[in-house]
Amino acid sequence: MSRYLFSSHDGFGLGHVRRNSLIAKAILDTEPDAEVILVTGLAVRPAWLEHTGIRTVRVPALLKDTDGAYRHADLPFEQAIAQRATAFRTTVESFRPDVVVIDRHPYGTAGELRSGLDLARRAGAAVVLGLRDVLDEPSQVRAELAGDGWAGVADVFDEVLVYGSEVLCDHVSEYGLPVRPRYCGWVVGHPTPARRENGLLVVTAGGGGDGANVFKLGVGLARALPNRHTILVAGPYAADHRMSDDPALAGRIELKRDVPGCGDLFARADAVVQMAGYNSTVESLAAGIRPVLVPRRSPRREQAIRASRLTALGLADMVDEGAPADEVAWLLNRSRLLADGQLSAAGLELDGAHTAAAALSRLAQAPLMIRARCRPPSRRGARGLA
Repeated sequence: MSRYLFSSHDGFGLGHVRRNSLIAKAILDTEPDAEVILVTGLAVRPAWLEHTGIRTVRVPALLKDTDGAYRHADLPFEQAIAQRATAFRTTVESFRPDVVVIDRHPYGTAGELRSGLDLARRAGAAVVLGLRDVLDEPSQVRAELAGDGWAGVADVFDEVLVYGSEVLCDHVSEYGLPVRPRYCGWVVGHPTPARRENGLLVVTAGGGGDGANVFKLGVGLARALPNRHTILVAGPYAADHRMSDDPALAGRIELKRDVPGCGDLFARADAVVQMAGYNSTVESLAAGIRPVLVPRRSPRREQAIRASRLTALGLADMVDEGAPADEVAWLLNRSRLLADGQLSAAGLELDGAHTAAAALSRLAQAPLMIRARCRPPSRRGARGLA
């Protein structure tokens, strides 16, 4: 029975913990008796995070400002970091994982994972770093990798997994990553097959914390496309969105909140307009949709880079946040469906969750017999686990 500990720093969205949860579920598909803990700073509790066999440890949430700096809603930054450090180390100490997977920032937002990682390594755990397909502007990432937050990564981490393909972004040549990563393909929950609903438009902005312009565009598209039914999907961070008092929109536009992933909605739709965050973008591709992407460009350029490269591959179209609804409507009046095999032909594979899970399982099993001689039984009732 292997033990896996995932840690995601989280910021102002759901992508980090969503990827971790999908990989954790893939592990449990092949190892039903495995034990999995997710350490997360997610400030909300989406329904999809609840899963039998996966426990969560909540740490103080750090949300990202518009300038890219992290803050806690109530605690001083230093105090929040200290509490996160204590929670992570305590979890490592009580759980004794075989594999520890750190998401995006090797040592946490401000180094809070260093002590726990050192403890895990000394206890014989394999330590893995997981990175998304696109991180940021290459010059920004190279500067980050040259700083203390990445010092010694090649010596500390046993493996680096990229949840994407070097076709879209080569982390070694573009970022100067100090180790050769394993490209797993994109991590995505695959939608339930469904019949397309002619005229159904889905508009979404991921977690929703910075999606006001996309929702505004969605209302404009509902006006510009009277023959369509429009669904706006607002994530848990979205502010209360006032739809419209326009009587002409009655019955043609609706708002959904806290949807457990957009994949099933995308599988029904024949057009999607969305931001260009990792999760929802890959969900639309997995559903066979060529999305219209409306990327944000600050505080990170990740979304704009992803959108432009997918557009260059013929898998999406990209428009600016301020694009007039009439111009976007022109795109939506053309077929938005991908051809069979189009993703594979472009070099995009969507089996990243199971590929990553298989890599982690191999790491867990290799030294298991040695560690089992000195490891105490699992403490399922350890303090702080929920």
